[in-house]
Amino acid sequence: MKTFLLALAFVAAALVILWLIGWWLPRSHRVASRLRLTHPPAMVWAVIRNQQDVASWWPEVKKVDRLPDQVGQERWRQTLGNNFTMTLLIAESVPQQRMRTVIDADPGAPFGGAWIFELSTAGEGTEVTITEEGWVANPFFRVFARLMGHHRTIDGYLAALARRFAETAEPSHLP
Repeated sequence: MKTFLLALAFVAAALVILWLIGWWLPRSHRVASRLRLTHPPAMVWAVIRNQQDVASWWPEVKKVDRLPDQVGQERWRQTLGNNFTMTLLIAESVPQQRMRTVIDADPGAPFGGAWIFELSTAGEGTEVTITEEGWVANPFFRVFARLMGHHRTIDGYLAALARRFAETAEPSHLP
């Protein structure tokens, strides 16, 4: 019984420490990654802008459904591998230059934010930069998000984009 109580006290203390660390971490973050592809901006834009086909080349997304527009903005529901769904709004779209997607987060959602896609010509190819302006509500989740790395999802997307074009380019992190 004494061992059980010590173990319970240890787990409780660890949880309190994790919560305190998460509480001290900032709720919001801004990170960016960049990728250079050999394909021209028009081809890269066509793939990035086509939300319906994302699941065909990004393994993290299993299904994409078009939803009715909201205040003139396209809405898309992505179903991820763990059957978690996320609704995205296309808040801005400037062909071959810039797109901004925003998570349509409900009040009380565990996380939210936006991705800003920027394309620029790099020689005969394209430089793709994705900036994530995100937030994590729960202090416990902030700790895990920090440990896993805020770049993780962006880098996964960019690596999948490179594979979509049969390229082996690796994303780089920006300050």
